[in-house]
Amino acid sequence: MRSNYYLLFSGIILLVLLSGCRDTSSDEVVLPERNLSEEFKSYWFNGEAEITSYKLDQSRYGESREGTAVLIYVTEEFLRKAQVKANAKSDKTIPILKLNSTKKFNTGIYPYSIMQSTFYPLEGKSHALKISASIQEWCGHVYMQLNNRDVFKINSHSYFEGEADQDLELSKTHLENEVWTQLRINPELLPTGDISMIPSFEYLRLAHQEIKAYNALAEFYQDGDWSVYKISYPELKRNLKIYYSNIAPFKIEKWQEEIEVNGKLYTTTATKMNEIKSDYWNKNSNKDLHLREQLNLN
Repeated sequence: MRSNYYLLFSGIILLVLLSGCRDTSSDEVVLPERNLSEEFKSYWFNGEAEITSYKLDQSRYGESREGTAVLIYVTEEFLRKAQVKANAKSDKTIPILKLNSTKKFNTGIYPYSIMQSTFYPLEGKSHALKISASIQEWCGHVYMQLNNRDVFKINSHSYFEGEADQDLELSKTHLENEVWTQLRINPELLPTGDISMIPSFEYLRLAHQEIKAYNALAEFYQDGDWSVYKISYPELKRNLKIYYSNIAPFKIEKWQEEIEVNGKLYTTTATKMNEIKSDYWNKNSNKDLHLREQLNLN
């Protein structure tokens, strides 16, 4: 009798141990380790940002709008817990590659201003630590932010009915916003094949789509002198193509977004105009306005 109790007790203990050790994140996407090349370090750790301007043809409300887009890449020290830029390097900070992506264009009488920020760690295998996006126009403004915690914590605020204030928790998966930083480190970090991906925050808000991961197909191909990374979302009828240089630091030459609505294809393109390296945060005097002319932003 005692031996039967012992076997029963042992079985219960084993079951508890197995359940406690079960991998509950088996569906979570695991990213490859990031090994920074010497070319990367010499280009990015020099106290300057890379600022690239693009001629923008933005599709909005069924028409093409002329404007400008700017990609600002810079390495910074980041506080993982607080998830903000650190004032100084310490044992609590980690190095990141930050991308601030901006667009400006007009729709008739009123202007649009869009900005997305991605904070991508240069160490380990983590997804982007933080992503934020804001869209301003004369009808109002919207804001959306992701914080990488145990899960992706997302909050979104909008002036549209049905979208006002949302707080979500999503399982960790690929993020379209982080693709732009992964590529600049090493294109081999980019996911390929049939994947699950959260589309760009800009797209989700402009198109009023549900905030979630969608099935996508990611692939590479060559187009003349440029490599192309393409993401297709069948459910959204949307494609994104990023054209970039084959050699480090893998500079982005242009990108194209195609969206099908009611059987009609609408295309947005951004084509490189100019590029500078600068510690732009120190260039805030009127005498520095000529730098905007270099970027064709005036």
